[in-house]
Amino acid sequence: MKHLGSIFEYTFLVVLSAFVLVPVFATFMGGFKSNAEIRANPVGLPRVFDAAAYVDIFRNPETWRYAYNSLQIALLTVVLVLLLSSMAAFTFSHMKYAGKDFIYSYLLLGLMFPLAVAIVPMFTIINNFLDLFNTHWAIILPQVAFGLASAILFFRSFFEQLPYELFEAARVDGISYLGFYGRFILPLSTPILATVGVLTLVSSWNGFLLPLIMLGTDKALHPWPLGLMNFQGEWTAEWNRILAFISINLAPAVVLFLLAQRYIVAGLTGGAVKG
Repeated sequence: MKHLGSIFEYTFLVVLSAFVLVPVFATFMGGFKSNAEIRANPVGLPRVFDAAAYVDIFRNPETWRYAYNSLQIALLTVVLVLLLSSMAAFTFSHMKYAGKDFIYSYLLLGLMFPLAVAIVPMFTIINNFLDLFNTHWAIILPQVAFGLASAILFFRSFFEQLPYELFEAARVDGISYLGFYGRFILPLSTPILATVGVLTLVSSWNGFLLPLIMLGTDKALHPWPLGLMNFQGEWTAEWNRILAFISINLAPAVVLFLLAQRYIVAGLTGGAVKG
């Protein structure tokens, strides 16, 4: 029975991996094919490996401008999410004040609403009240707002596992809340900082809908995902270049996950076990 359970488990993992890896493989290989071959053979290997699509994208100056814009937006989003959510989670886990649980529950309501459902009111506020339309802040601020709920949840779970005796000793020594946060909490929170940072960075890097709505036609401000529109015409689409562009866009996220894998696992499991 135990052997049968192991077979079922490994079979399930193989099938699940195939659902993830086959589309990635087809996307990467599609960049080496012609449009006609993509329609005839979308998943298999190309008959002839033609890297012209990848070379053209790398040689195009607009590619690097898109990458710079995406990196700027993503880094600012990550910094703000990490700073605001870690400070908020610190107050929820180590400070006592009236209404703490109510405020925490209210903030977690953000997990119930995806960003897409608020596009219209966000556009109205950013365009009419904040006057930030067609700027990077029109993307950064909504991403930060919708990223805080999950980030606070992760941070609070992690902070509650830190020894409370450390906090009491710091108070005896006269260290303020802000000093304890900066000198003790942040240095001990590398795993969860890396986890939330990577998840936020990848989400921002791959965002398409928000930049599409909040940015105008000025390509100088467009992030990487909007570069796909360069290969989409009114009647035709250069699918080999679109797939090559998507593959290049995925590469930084995959590399980042591989480099930060140890910290991500530690951060996600840090708040799962008491003691």
